[in-house]
Amino acid sequence: MNANQIINIVVRMVMRRLVRSGVNAGVGAVSKRRNGDKEMGAKPPNSAEASKRAKQTIRMMRRLR
Repeated sequence: MNANQIINIVVRMVMRRLVRSGVNAGVGAVSKRRNGDKEMGAKPPNSAEASKRAKQTIRMMRRLR
C-alpha cells in the first residue's frame, strides 16, 4: 500500500461520515417540519368521520344550487 491509497481511504472515511451526518440532519429537519404542523395529542380523523363530513358537504352544496 502506498501513501496515495492510504490518503484516499482516510478521505473516503471522512467524506462518508460527513455525508451521513448531512443526510441525517436533512431527514430530521423534514420530519420535524412535518410533525410540527400537528398538535401534540391530536389524532387524525377516522374514515367514518371523514365520510360523514363528506356527505354533509355534498348535501350543503346541493342545497346551495
